[in-house]
Amino acid sequence: MSESARDLLRRDRVRFRHRIEYAALRSVLAGSVLLSDERAAAAGAALGRLGYPLGISREVVETNLRIAFPDAAPGTRERIARASYEHLGRETMMMLRLASMSRATLIDRTRTINEDEFAAAVARGRGVVVVAGHLGNWEIGAAAMTARGYPGIVIAKRAANPLFYETVLSARERLGVGVIDFQRATRQGLQALRSGRAVAFAADQHAGRSGLWVPFFGRPASTYRGPALMALRTGAAMFLSIPLRLDDGTYRITFEPIEVKRTGDMDADVLRTTEAYTQRLEAAVRANPEQYVWQHRRWRKPPLVANEEQEAAPEV
Repeated sequence: MSESARDLLRRDRVRFRHRIEYAALRSVLAGSVLLSDERAAAAGAALGRLGYPLGISREVVETNLRIAFPDAAPGTRERIARASYEHLGRETMMMLRLASMSRATLIDRTRTINEDEFAAAVARGRGVVVVAGHLGNWEIGAAAMTARGYPGIVIAKRAANPLFYETVLSARERLGVGVIDFQRATRQGLQALRSGRAVAFAADQHAGRSGLWVPFFGRPASTYRGPALMALRTGAAMFLSIPLRLDDGTYRITFEPIEVKRTGDMDADVLRTTEAYTQRLEAAVRANPEQYVWQHRRWRKPPLVANEEQEAAPEV
């Protein structure tokens, strides 16, 4: 029998520092329930805003922004950096509030673009691969999809703090979002697609030696090949999901179709598809850089090393 994300979570050891962190989280949650969404979002933004002057991941953020926007006007990268910390704090607060949000409220606070094409792909019964980045609010994007009746499941890595991840997992389950642990992504993801479900990936994190090195903001970045490989193996359609926060506090979720061409050369097809959705994600980030999580190390090694590793990278 396949192990679920919750089964794997039970193996994780809870340490003392995890309990301290979780107690702090519960305090924030307890306080936030007394606030309106607008005030809770403002409080989250204020907390996030402290990240930049405190230097939390600041070196990573500044390095990433120099890579992404090398010719930016003076002050532009700092403005984006500060705004991204504010956005991260605000959206983390909104993600936590998902635990108490009803499906009706979730639908009311989100609107979709190109949902008809997405719905038609789901109706064909061959599954849909949904790729997303850490742009906007990806948790709300996934929850809004299942709230609208689409059979959705996300592939996710467990958080370092098991107690925190338990909170996230419970919120996902209550809203009908299925979860496949990253360690079981290939087999369980293929099974979900073949059963006609929509399987969502956050596809913009460093994939290590097994990834494909494709351009992201003009520099090779190791990118997971799983989404493209699964779409090609199952005949599933592929969409890029872009769940952006709007000025009025609602969210606009755009489903952009990604062409999946099957030529018979699997390696070339996987590379072409991975490049295609990465380019579209880059365009969305360029248009909304303040809503992107620049705090993770997307580019890990210089291009020369990346090219050498691509030749030696094992197949997934």
